[in-house]
Amino acid sequence: MKFEHLGLVGYGEVGKIFAAGLRGHVGAVSAWDIKFDLPVLGNVQRDHAAMAGVAALDSMAQLCQSADLVISAVAASSTLTVAQAAAAHMQSGSVFLDLTSASPGTKQQAGALIEAAGAHYVEAGVMTSVSPYGIRVPILLGGARAGELAEVLNAWGMSARTVSREVGVASAIKMCRSVMIKGLEALVIESYATARAYGVEDHVLPTLQETFPSIDWAQQGAYFFSRVVQHGQRRAEEMRESTNTVREAGFPPFMAEAIANKQQWVADQARAGVFRGLAKDARWQDYADRLLEKK
Repeated sequence: MKFEHLGLVGYGEVGKIFAAGLRGHVGAVSAWDIKFDLPVLGNVQRDHAAMAGVAALDSMAQLCQSADLVISAVAASSTLTVAQAAAAHMQSGSVFLDLTSASPGTKQQAGALIEAAGAHYVEAGVMTSVSPYGIRVPILLGGARAGELAEVLNAWGMSARTVSREVGVASAIKMCRSVMIKGLEALVIESYATARAYGVEDHVLPTLQETFPSIDWAQQGAYFFSRVVQHGQRRAEEMRESTNTVREAGFPPFMAEAIANKQQWVADQARAGVFRGLAKDARWQDYADRLLEKK
């Protein structure tokens, strides 16, 4: 398996990281993003791509017709939409690597669309935040051609591991983990903000420290607040896919739905400007105080 032209669907944070990290391993890198068509942001995105040596294309068709490896790096809610649009234009024998955080059932539907078009679908479960790791972020792969693709990606400096030839397994691992990790974020935000409202945080956090001494609960709280404030919308969409994952397993997704709602609520507060001006390294108390001021 050899690739000459990498095409990225989605040129957000993840797309930019992968473009920068993989550009030296292929002959050409191109990208397409619906935001390219926006009046102001589109120009900013296109200028960024030009500076990074990435060709900003005008359509999904143009991208898929030129790339032999297409990487989808879009929001979870767009998983099927992107797969359907790409399937209409993928080259026969090309590979579609799906990085989206979607449920096993959603990934299986996306895979069926790509495979029916004569291309190869490989799902990816991205197991933690991309930005601290870059292209070395741990990724689980699934699909009939996952093993071959993993060899190529690892030779490029990535950290990919095949978990199954079946589509859905890697996503199940990712989604089950998300219920726990995004759930911890939601719990910390709700617990800490409530403790702050009652003025009892100096009593609550030491009890957590005593029970789980390996965790710095103040530092972890600040990190959780900052990540959800920055990426709550994306996390909420991922948790809605986690909800689908739980439902596909035959269980009522009580917790996953609540986590999605909490993540969305924080995202809505951020969009409304509640946290505007706070530094990324702000204390958790600073974030909580902004929520309390809004009450």
